[in-house]
Amino acid sequence: MEERLISNLQQFLLELGKGCAFIGRQYRMSIGGKHFRVDLLFYHRILKCFVLIDLKRGEIDHQDVGQMNLYLNYFKKKEATEGDNEPVDIILGAYKNHILVEYATDSIANKILLAKYQLYLPDKQQLENALNRLLEL
Repeated sequence: MEERLISNLQQFLLELGKGCAFIGRQYRMSIGGKHFRVDLLFYHRILKCFVLIDLKRGEIDHQDVGQMNLYLNYFKKKEATEGDNEPVDIILGAYKNHILVEYATDSIANKILLAKYQLYLPDKQQLENALNRLLEL
């Protein structure tokens, strides 16, 4: 998935919005004598914050949330400069256990966004149903 996103980086950046700049892939961090890597790293120059993206082939779980919380805390303390806002993390996975994720993110102050990716667009009926559910709220 990461390779496909990189090969279509221009379109992906446009989807992230105006002002988003690509920093790198597999960005290395050294924390407590151990090395970690975030899949994709961006900087949003309008929002003035780093955007970390973690890609998961399978289910998003509590360990992924804890790992990204670690990365966000690192970026706040070591990578951000004066005037930067707090970093944002996006975890993209094939699916997530809603209850597990709710408990894992409940008391976290960092901005961690979890999203499900789809390999194919839903059909017209699925889109209409989803839109109707949103309009009912």
